[in-house]
Amino acid sequence: MLDQTLACLVQDADATRPLYAIRPPQLTSFLDGLPPAQAKFVRECGFVAAARELTLLPGPDGVAGAVLGLGEDQSPYAFGNLAFRLPDPVPWRLECAEAEHAAAVLGFCLGAYRFGGLKQPSDRKPARLLIPAQPGRAEAEARAIWMVRDLINTPANLLGPVELADCIAALGRRYGAAVAIHEGTALEAAYPTVAAVGRGSARPPRVVCVQWAGSAAPPDAPLLSLCGKGVCFDSGGYDLKPSAGMLRMKKDMGGGATMLGLAALIMQADLPLRLALRIGCVENSVSGTAMRPLDVIRTRSGRTVEVGNTDAEGRLVLCDLLDDACAEAPALLIDGATLTGAARVALGPDLPALFCNDDDWAVHLLRAGETTHDPMWRLPLWSGYAAWLDSPVADLNNVSAKPGAGAIVAALFLQRFVTAGTKWAHLDLYAWNDQTRPGRPKGGEAQTIRALFAAICERMVPGHTGSVTRR
Repeated sequence: MLDQTLACLVQDADATRPLYAIRPPQLTSFLDGLPPAQAKFVRECGFVAAARELTLLPGPDGVAGAVLGLGEDQSPYAFGNLAFRLPDPVPWRLECAEAEHAAAVLGFCLGAYRFGGLKQPSDRKPARLLIPAQPGRAEAEARAIWMVRDLINTPANLLGPVELADCIAALGRRYGAAVAIHEGTALEAAYPTVAAVGRGSARPPRVVCVQWAGSAAPPDAPLLSLCGKGVCFDSGGYDLKPSAGMLRMKKDMGGGATMLGLAALIMQADLPLRLALRIGCVENSVSGTAMRPLDVIRTRSGRTVEVGNTDAEGRLVLCDLLDDACAEAPALLIDGATLTGAARVALGPDLPALFCNDDDWAVHLLRAGETTHDPMWRLPLWSGYAAWLDSPVADLNNVSAKPGAGAIVAALFLQRFVTAGTKWAHLDLYAWNDQTRPGRPKGGEAQTIRALFAAICERMVPGHTGSVTRR
């Protein structure tokens, strides 16, 4: 899963066919430049350069090229359904404005992704796109997204807490990071809430901590801290989910996978900053040793939490990680989690919820989401609901007894474990595509990864393009 081979891209080819990508205002001049027979063919096909409209150009030996309409779509998804619509085996070369190239490569790759390895390979292979020998940011982003998708799509019986922890550790060591895997009694002492969530499963929990610094990062370089929820399967615990509610719960580690993908991009780009990554890898199961409703857990911070609902385990996984991260005084702390169904009710599956205690960072993150077509939407850390987490027997409850504002209440719970003065962003993700669309095949999805990377490059390392070294 860590070694992603983008078979849809090639760096050299003996022969290629042109792929023209045009917008409606360019159509007339484009047709005037084609051989008359091809221009007539395109006109008679009724081609108007609408978004994702594709026409193959005839030639003496079959297909001589292709014309893709972009319409008004500025996103990579304008190129997202090409890989399985264009004929192979002759690779394709882009013929479009230079400004379109990065989006074209990214969109082509996102649409070429298929989760494989567990079924017989299909005879239908994706078409191939010729790219420059020098790697670009789009290629790096595609590799990271493929990795995140693979992790989320892997069935839970094949990717449990130990396997996920091993993947995280292997990626960190690949880039020379210091890696610590906490387990057993050491984990119970350092991350008691993660241990409490994992106690009901026969598969033991792990917390993986990765510490990395860019080759040009001075000792006082800004520290970016990432925390992720890595719940490899969520039954709900004693507050058992209905069977329909469990069908996608292999994706409950999607926040951890997303933070891992972001860390991979940062390390590949060798950004001149310090990076700390913490992911709690755990399974929420039912057994005689599982946590029970109304149990009280003492967290790493010393605060006690009453378990109002065992299915609200993600915030328990994250709270100890956030407390640990804050002790290092990061310049920015980000956590990602598939935390609440309430965020999906409010914003739907495609729009992750952003909670942020710093307005400047919120503005940068939202703007990056718009420019990278990787959107998020800010919801408030509304202090008026803070009392909803009060408990008669502990410092706070992990849920509210009130029916509304579930995503806000979950974020307010996490905020209790963020040290005052720490700039913090919390992302409540869905991490899944319910149906296949251009560039977004059904299954696991790496939401916000491109937006976060763009914002970090812009604000923490101004002037850095985010380009990577091919590995």
